Amino acid sequence: MKIQVQNDAFVVDAALVASLLDLPADDVQSLMRHGQITSTCEKGLNEHEDRFRLSFFYRNRRARLSVSKQGEVLQRSVVDYGTRPPQGARRDSNA
Repeated sequence: MKIQVQNDAFVVDAALVASLLDLPADDVQSLMRHGQITSTCEKGLNEHEDRFRLSFFYRNRRARLSVSKQGEVLQRSVVDYGTRPPQGARRDSNA
């Protein structure tokens, strides 16, 4: 599995995000545009400086991808927090 790297930015296929967040792929772009799916990108330090962690948040789910600077997915994880919101996730007052 590979993520596209364009102009030093990662481009993640909506189908991958959808599968991780348990959504229809057609909904991903709209949910991101409306701020209901949020994401972060973190660069590794020291021995991990050639890795990045991409995190996606939707409702009470957090999906993480650990990727190389070339876009190769090295690890992935999904956590469903149930009724407890994930740490670091932005809470929408309209949710």
